[in-house]
Amino acid sequence: MQEICAVIAAGGLGTRLKDYEKNESTKVLIMLNDMSMISSQIRQISKWGVKRFIIITNPEFDNLIKEDIDKNHPEKNISFTIQEEPLGIAHALLQVENLIEVGERILFVLGDNFFGENPISSIQEINNDKSTVFLKNVDNPSEFGVATISAGNISKIVEKPKIPESNLAVLGIYLYNYECFKIIKNLSYSDRGELEITDLNNELILNNQLDYITYNSWWIDAGTKERIEELIELL
Repeated sequence: MQEICAVIAAGGLGTRLKDYEKNESTKVLIMLNDMSMISSQIRQISKWGVKRFIIITNPEFDNLIKEDIDKNHPEKNISFTIQEEPLGIAHALLQVENLIEVGERILFVLGDNFFGENPISSIQEINNDKSTVFLKNVDNPSEFGVATISAGNISKIVEKPKIPESNLAVLGIYLYNYECFKIIKNLSYSDRGELEITDLNNELILNNQLDYITYNSWWIDAGTKERIEELIELL
C-alpha cells in the first residue's frame, strides 16, 4: 500500500460561526468537548492509522492554530502551509504540492468534517491508480455536491443542485494522487473567483481517473451551530 499523507484544509474563517460559544478566531479552534475542532480532527485521522499530516492555515490565524496543535499533538509528524488568499478548496490543496512526495497518496480532509467510522478502512480495495471520492445517501443533497452514478461508475458531480439527480452527497474527504496538482493548475476560476474542488473531481471523471466508495456511518459537516452541537454529542 502506498504511503498516505493527511492534508487538512483549516484555512476557512467560518464567518457564520463567529462568536459561537465566545469564539473570536477561526472555526477550527472552536472547542469540541475537551479539544479544538482542528486537534480533534487530527486525533480522528490518527486513529485511522495515518501518521503524517499537513495543515493548511490562513495568514490571520496561522500562529493560533499552530499553538493549539503543538499543545495537543507535540509528538506527531505535522507540517504547515498557508493559503495566503481564500481562492477555493482546490486552490488550498495546491499549496501543499511542494510538501508531497511523488507517489504519496493524499487524504484531503476538510477541517470541519467528522466521521463515525474510518472511511479508508477498506483502503486495500481502492484502486491506487485512481483518485477516490466518498459518497453518502442524505436527505438534504441540495446542500452539498451531488454525484450521479451511471452503470456503476461516477459520471458527474454537481455542486448544490436545485434539483438533485440523486441523494448521494460528496463528503469532505478525498483520496488523491500526486497528479491532481497538474489538473488544478489547468482549472479555470469559477464565477465566485475560486478554484473549485468539484471542478477538479469532474476533470478526474472526464479522464476516467475517479472512483467512489459509498459510506454508511454517520458524517457531520460541522458548518453550523446546530451541526456542531450534534457533533459534540457524538464524539
